[in-house]
Amino acid sequence: MKTVIVRELGQSDILLPSLVAEGLAANDRIKLRLSALLAAAQHAREPARAVSDLTVESRAAGIAPAALVTLIGGAHSAGEGRITAPGLAPLLKEIDADAEAMIRAVAAGDHADGEEFLARLASLRTAGHLEATAEIETARIGRLTGVAQEGTDSLHRLVMDLHKALNRLAANRSEEVIAGAHAFGIRPEDRASVESFMRGVESTRGLKFDHPGLDATAVRSGDRLVIQNDIGTTDAHVVVIAITGNAVTVTYTDVHRSRAKFFISLLDRFTVQWSGLDRHAAAGLEEDSSFFLVTGLYEARDGEDRNAFLELVGASLVFLIDWNKARKLLRNWVAKGDAARILEWAARHRIGHRAFLELGGNELLGAAVRNAAPNRIGFGERLDQVLGRDAAIDFLKATLQIATEALLAGQSSRLARDRIGAELVRHLDRVDSALLAIVLRQIGLANDVAMAVFHHIGDERADPSAGKQLAARAGRIEQKADRIAIEARAEIVRLNARPIITGLVDLVEEAIDDLEQAAFIVSVAPEVTDAELRSALVALASIAVTSTEIAASGLAAAAEVQEGRRADSEDALAAVSRLIDAEHAADAKERDITTRVFAGGFDVAASLAALELTRAIERSTDRLAGFGHLLRRYVMSDLSA
Repeated sequence: MKTVIVRELGQSDILLPSLVAEGLAANDRIKLRLSALLAAAQHAREPARAVSDLTVESRAAGIAPAALVTLIGGAHSAGEGRITAPGLAPLLKEIDADAEAMIRAVAAGDHADGEEFLARLASLRTAGHLEATAEIETARIGRLTGVAQEGTDSLHRLVMDLHKALNRLAANRSEEVIAGAHAFGIRPEDRASVESFMRGVESTRGLKFDHPGLDATAVRSGDRLVIQNDIGTTDAHVVVIAITGNAVTVTYTDVHRSRAKFFISLLDRFTVQWSGLDRHAAAGLEEDSSFFLVTGLYEARDGEDRNAFLELVGASLVFLIDWNKARKLLRNWVAKGDAARILEWAARHRIGHRAFLELGGNELLGAAVRNAAPNRIGFGERLDQVLGRDAAIDFLKATLQIATEALLAGQSSRLARDRIGAELVRHLDRVDSALLAIVLRQIGLANDVAMAVFHHIGDERADPSAGKQLAARAGRIEQKADRIAIEARAEIVRLNARPIITGLVDLVEEAIDDLEQAAFIVSVAPEVTDAELRSALVALASIAVTSTEIAASGLAAAAEVQEGRRADSEDALAAVSRLIDAEHAADAKERDITTRVFAGGFDVAASLAALELTRAIERSTDRLAGFGHLLRRYVMSDLSA
């Protein structure tokens, strides 16, 4: 196109598509050259460190890689906060020229904006920022690549503002709109790629809700189709996709390394060659003065495979908006790594995190804690410390899902908060269930000892050594039960569980101690030869066995009450009544045995043994009856909740 005559005729708009493409290409080159400048400064400061490889990025931007490799690898200190590098002066000239190319593109669509940007560039030149020298101060590199503070300007700020202006220009002056993307100079063979990318964008666009962003532009530039998306509002946050045939190059810039890694992870269904995810820094540069630029190359098998990849890229972008904000909020409740894993799960399940933020984020979770569990979770206490790691992660996943479902369905924020509060209660109940499972293990051990005592007393032909074996076995079980009780108490403290569960643990532990004492007495007592007395002792031991079985069934039913199965409350309360009945039966049997012993006819040792054995077994039933009373309180508190 004869540019001069077209401008002379006042038809600069005709130039707009090619100028926009040129301006966007210049933007890619500037970003790459600034990255190379930072890498050169870093190499000069740390020559032993491996040289950054920008080969893939260079090819994607249409720059010969060799020049940048030579520049970075040959950089060295020139003393007094300065560096020198082969090709440094030409690089600075090229950066200046690329800025002019971007300004030309903007000026073609908006003359006033072009004049303003040209004045800013002239000011930077006057200040010496772009002076083409063989040496450069690291402080000047910082001014070139950093985002200036309010009231000052920098090349990086100018380039970002130019990029925004080009995006606006493309949106306002596009030749056509393809599936929502503003398109310039598109060929027929480009449409499928643009439509695939936009199909992905539109499939998840609703998950950003009222947040701005996701505007896309598609431009045919030479042999490449270039699609870009502004993602959100962050200045240095953009993705540029270049398609040449079935080869797709994704160039992504971000100020957060962790979010860049997150974006890469979302595309792991495809074998993409990624490079360039290194933090570029140099002496004298502030940490936040640079951005990350990562490039991925995907060689698709065919057009269908290429378009499937483009669709996934488009669908993934919404999950990058406010990602770091969501991650920081979640880190108040779970570990840093788990916060990132929750967000990745939400993205892969097309749930996202924007609804969570829209509904209040941290305040949303704080309200759930205050309303549902004010006495269980202290101020500033992390959820994984209360619920345990897995349960906390599950709850936060459910929170993100509930928030998204509520906003998509147009439900009130109050309903969403109520649902999240109910979800927290359910997870807290599951914590109790896990602790009750530990108590159930205790009861199982109590049953083992009670059953062993019962069989030993009732076996008239027991081997003389059987008593010692019984005592040894009961001792081992009692030690195991002690370890379980210690574990349970530690978990109760760690999870800030209801104190009543501690009482359940204590009573079962005491019942086991009593039964272990009964086993010891049996092991050292003389054989009971009186048939009626033996029968009474067997009956008492049988009551102890039955009590452990009732306690186990009652506890299992009580755990089901927490899961919303109110019918199980009847089973739990019935078990409580049966435990009390069993304790009364044991009392009666104890009196019967005591009467028989005092009636005479037994030697002192046999009498003493019978009485001590009876008291030990009866005490265990007392403990289990007390367990029943506590269990009733526990069930009633769940029902009232």
